[in-house]
Amino acid sequence: MAKAAPAEQLKLLELQGLDAKLKSLANRRRTLETDPRITDLRDALSVANGSLGTAKLAVHDAETELRRSEADVEQVASRIERDEARLNSGTGLSKDLVALQSDIASLNKRRSDLEDVELEILERLDGLRERQAAQQQIVDDIQGSFSGIRAELDAAIAEIVAEETDVRAQRTGFAEGLDAGMLAIYEKTLAKRGVGAARLFHGKSEGSGMTLSPGDLAEVKAAAEDEIVFCPDSGCILVRSAEWN
Repeated sequence: MAKAAPAEQLKLLELQGLDAKLKSLANRRRTLETDPRITDLRDALSVANGSLGTAKLAVHDAETELRRSEADVEQVASRIERDEARLNSGTGLSKDLVALQSDIASLNKRRSDLEDVELEILERLDGLRERQAAQQQIVDDIQGSFSGIRAELDAAIAEIVAEETDVRAQRTGFAEGLDAGMLAIYEKTLAKRGVGAARLFHGKSEGSGMTLSPGDLAEVKAAAEDEIVFCPDSGCILVRSAEWN
């Protein structure tokens, strides 16, 4: 059976306290790292960016349509200008000038129709741009919320990491002064059971929270003081003391 002086075994409770502190800090850090607000905001941002992309594409298509419409109006206006110049010059046969007047009238009607189309596109484009701006504001708001919460969480995580570093350094220094054989058993038990050592207090194992059966308790009490004994329920090392019995 593994053995260690009772005073050495008592030190395991302090070591366990440091390990419990490290476990608590790790759990707190994990909770912060998986904060559901971040996941929710990421999902919301993804949806908002998708809607913003759709809005931008609609604006781009309308702007392209507007440029084509403006080009059509400009082309017809140029033809009208050329035809009016020819008409005003008075050169050519009478029938040709009459035909030219008819063409100019048709072109003016065509320009009016194209300008109506251009105006409709402009009005639609204004609405699309407003929709894009509103969607951009939604994205900016979500990103602002995300940045604020991310900064808050990062600051809290940084504090925990600093505390973990300090506690781990304390643990390392403390463990160096323990009986090597006992420490090896403790480390193995901690890795396997999650708890390395706990008090046996008035017949109750603080490792399992259970009161030992009369038979188990009799076996533990019968063991030598320097013998390392284990909790029958949790499997951790039971640290005994005459004042706890």
